[in-house]
Amino acid sequence: MSVNEIFEFVAASLILLGSIISVISAIGIIRFRDVYSRAHAATKTTTVAILTTLIGVFLFVWNHDGVISVRLMLGIVFVFITAPVSGHLVLRASYRANVKMTDETVEDELKEAYEKRLQEAAKKESD
Repeated sequence: MSVNEIFEFVAASLILLGSIISVISAIGIIRFRDVYSRAHAATKTTTVAILTTLIGVFLFVWNHDGVISVRLMLGIVFVFITAPVSGHLVLRASYRANVKMTDETVEDELKEAYEKRLQEAAKKESD
């Protein structure tokens, strides 16, 4: 095997791995019961899947065309930054809108801090 064939094999493997992770993420989104679990499956695994696929495409383009694609590098950076942040914002909005958790949820770690913050805000309004 030549070096080019090894690069193509690694790139194809990364693209395949990203596709498999994406399918697992889709199954998680369908199977989980509440918005919090679904968002977890959507943001974490999908981010990894997209990054793995884009890295595989980046390696393939670099090996095949001899070009370092700035668009792919920017895509990798933007997905890495924006996907977790958007997932966090969706979950925060859901929590503030009082979207209920499933019955299997054992602990709500944010409840005390959220109620304390609401009390502080109500106290400031009354002053």
